[in-house]
Amino acid sequence: MVPLPIDLKEAATTAVVALLNETLKNDPAWVHYLQDLARRIEDTGLRARLFPVAMDAKAYEIGGSVGEINFIRWNNWFGNPFDDRHRKLVFQLTYQFARMLRSYLAQLDHPDATTDDELEAFVKPVRVFLSHSKHDKNEGKIKYGEEIAKAMRASTRPLESFFDVLNIPPGLPFADVLRLYVRISAIVAIHTDSYSSREWCRREILEAKRHNVPLVVANCMIDFEERGFPYMGNVPVVRLEHDATHRVGSVIARLLDEVMKDYLWRCRAKLANADAGVTFLPRPPEWITLAELARKGSNQGTIVYPDPPLGVEETELFAAFGQGLHLRSYTQWLADQA
Repeated sequence: MVPLPIDLKEAATTAVVALLNETLKNDPAWVHYLQDLARRIEDTGLRARLFPVAMDAKAYEIGGSVGEINFIRWNNWFGNPFDDRHRKLVFQLTYQFARMLRSYLAQLDHPDATTDDELEAFVKPVRVFLSHSKHDKNEGKIKYGEEIAKAMRASTRPLESFFDVLNIPPGLPFADVLRLYVRISAIVAIHTDSYSSREWCRREILEAKRHNVPLVVANCMIDFEERGFPYMGNVPVVRLEHDATHRVGSVIARLLDEVMKDYLWRCRAKLANADAGVTFLPRPPEWITLAELARKGSNQGTIVYPDPPLGVEETELFAAFGQGLHLRSYTQWLADQA
C-alpha cells in the first residue's frame, strides 16, 4: 500500500526523502507513486525537492523521472559501520535542507529571479571558515591548532572551507580577505591553548558575532590559557580531545545544524513582516550584539530571538542596557501580536 498523495502546496517548501531498494523497485504501485511525485515536484521549481536514497544497487533501475535525479548513495558506504553511514546520511540531508532554505530565502528577497539564477544560488556551496591559532605546541613539535584545522578541512567536503594559507589570493591584503570571509561563512573556532592570546583569532570571533554568522566552538584545550576570551560563549561547544580526530566530523555536522537553523530563522524573520522597530537575532542576545545594535542606532524597540526565553538572571542583567529595549523570545513576541 502506498502513502496518501503529498500536497506540495501545503508548505512554503517541501523536502521528500525516499529510501529506495530492490523490493520497492519491484512494486509497480510504489514505482508509479514515486514517478508521479517526482514529476509534480519538478513542476514546483526548487520550492520542493525529492531526495532518493539508494539503499542497494537495484534502486538505480527505477528509471523514469526518479532516475533523472541524483541519488544519495547509501549503497556506496557499505564498508563503513552503520552508525557512520547514518551520520553521513543525516549530514547529506541536513546540507540539502539548508540549501533549500537558502533558495527559499533568495526567492523571498528576489521574486523576479530567473530559473538559472535560482539554480545557481541553490548549488552554491556553504562556506566554512576555520579559525585557528598557529602558535600551539604539542610536545614542542606539532602546531596543534593548525593540524586540527587541516583535519577539519579534509572533513568539510562537499562544503567549501577557508584556510588562510591556501585561500588568500596573492596581492590582496591579509586583513581585508579575512574579514570578508568571516562575514560570509559559517565559523568553527578551534579553541586551543593559545587561541585566546592571538589577536586575529579574537578579531575573527568578534567579527562573527557582529555579523551574526553561524558559529561553533571546538574545545581543544590541552592544558590552560592565561585569560579566556569572554566573547566565545552563547554558541554550541563541542569537546574535541587531542587524540579524537574521529570526532572532527561531529564538529562539522554540528556547524551544519547551525547553518540550517540560521536559514530557517532568517526565513521566519522575513515572513514575520515585522515593523521597523523589531530586530530579529539568530541567537539569544549578549552584550556584544547589543553593543553592535547601539552602534547602529538600533538600541530601542524590540529584540526577538529564538526560544527558549532568557532566564531571570540574564534578563535582569540586560535591563541595565536601557529602558527602551525589550527582549522577547519568538514565542513571547508572537503572543504579544495576538
